[in-house]
Amino acid sequence: MLLATVTVTRADSTPGRFDYYLLSLSWSPEYCAKVHRDDEMQCARPYAFVVHGLWPQDEHGWPSDCPSRERVPDATIERMLPLMPNRGLIIHEWRRHGTCSGFRADAYFSLVEQVYHTINIPTRYQRMTTALNVATAELRRDFLTANPAMPKKALILQCSGSYLQEVRICLDRELKPRACSSEQRNRCGSSVLLRPIRASAH
Repeated sequence: MLLATVTVTRADSTPGRFDYYLLSLSWSPEYCAKVHRDDEMQCARPYAFVVHGLWPQDEHGWPSDCPSRERVPDATIERMLPLMPNRGLIIHEWRRHGTCSGFRADAYFSLVEQVYHTINIPTRYQRMTTALNVATAELRRDFLTANPAMPKKALILQCSGSYLQEVRICLDRELKPRACSSEQRNRCGSSVLLRPIRASAH
C-alpha cells in the first residue's frame, strides 16, 4: 500500500534502517463498502478500526520490499487475524513493510500487536451502528483526548472522497507518538463521513 502520492520509496532498502514508524488503522466499514464487500473473513464481522499496517518510514521517502526469504508462520497469521482480518494482507504487509523493520516475521507482528494496544480508540467509534457525519477537527480531538500523550502532528487522517478511510499515527522507534514528517498530509475535508459498523453475520 503506497502512502501518499508525494512519498517515494528510496533506493537503499536496508532492513532496520529507517527513522520512525507509521501505524495505519483502516476503518473497516469503508473497506467493506466497495470492491471488498465479498471479503467474508473481514466484512461478515462487525469490525471498526483494524490494522492496515505498521510501516517503517524515513523523514523523506520510505523503504519497501527489503531483502528477505522468510515467510510468515501460519501460527503468526492466525494470531494476527483479530487485528488484521485478512491473510493476504498479513503476508503482503510483511513482504512490503515488515521486511524493512529489521525484525523476524513473528517479532515484527508482535510489535504490531504491541503498538496497536497502546492506542486508545475513542468509545464513540467502537460500536457505531449508524452512519456518522463529524467535523474533521472533532474526530481529531476525539483521538487526541483519548491519547493525551499524542502530539497533534502525530495524527493523520485519510479519506476516500468524503468518507473516512484511515487514521494514521506516527511513532518513534521507541514506539512513542511523534510528529509525522512533512511528507505525511491529512487528506480529508472539513467534515468526515463514517459508514456504520456492520452487524455480525454469525
